[in-house]
Amino acid sequence: MSVMDKLKGMLKGHEDKASQGIDKAGDVVDEKTQGKYAGQVDTAQEKLKGQMGGQGQDTPPPQ
Repeated sequence: MSVMDKLKGMLKGHEDKASQGIDKAGDVVDEKTQGKYAGQVDTAQEKLKGQMGGQGQDTPPPQ
């Protein structure tokens, strides 16, 4: 079992809270780097939310 599978199991039923945590972590990184890596942070947030098995509130569905 991979680490991601273990995390998915632990977060099951709490996807909304995990999504909020990902958003907050991204905001902290943006603040610390003064937005220098905002595009990369946004991409990482989207990928993490996709790995959790659900889409974020403001993330468009894949095409």
